[in-house]
Amino acid sequence: MRKLVFATHNAHKLREVQELLAGKYELLSLTDIGCHDEIPETADTLEGNALIKARFVQEHYGYDVFADDTGLEVDSLGGAPGVYSARYAGPQKRSEDNIKKLLSELEGQSNKKARFRTSIALIIDKDEWLFDGIVEGQITTAPAGSEGFGYDPVFRPKGYQVTFAEMSSIEKNSISHRGRAVQKLVEFLSTRNESLEKRD
Repeated sequence: MRKLVFATHNAHKLREVQELLAGKYELLSLTDIGCHDEIPETADTLEGNALIKARFVQEHYGYDVFADDTGLEVDSLGGAPGVYSARYAGPQKRSEDNIKKLLSELEGQSNKKARFRTSIALIIDKDEWLFDGIVEGQITTAPAGSEGFGYDPVFRPKGYQVTFAEMSSIEKNSISHRGRAVQKLVEFLSTRNESLEKRD
């Protein structure tokens, strides 16, 4: 089975993607390959940050790799927190602090429309591809649910009466921003593998 690095230390994200890539690739995390460097995310777009992370791993460790960057974009906050979603309330990157700040910023706002957007950068043999996934929804007035991570307890996807944190991982993966982006990635990798096998 081919090895593929997912440029993350986040066990939640790794588990979500492993479920989607099951049996197709041996998925390794940054921890698995011994990468404990602080990879700077200095781009002002999700795509840019994903590429920075993927290029770092490819250049320093030599693996085929994909990296993602995800942002929560809230309409009434002008698209914030966006690329700063993980560190919205400070460099400590605590989800509870980020949620508290978000709800505080939205207090009194009637427009709670928001979307999660994920951008994935894939590098195989130094060739690069980008995949994206978006899910529309709104921010709730209070956290609900204990599943998921990040802003999941306050994000209710469009057409549902529950937050991401109230869904099972299987249900969330079927509609989530990361699920949609990873699905595009999986389809691309599957097609690529089939063409390589035919060539061999």
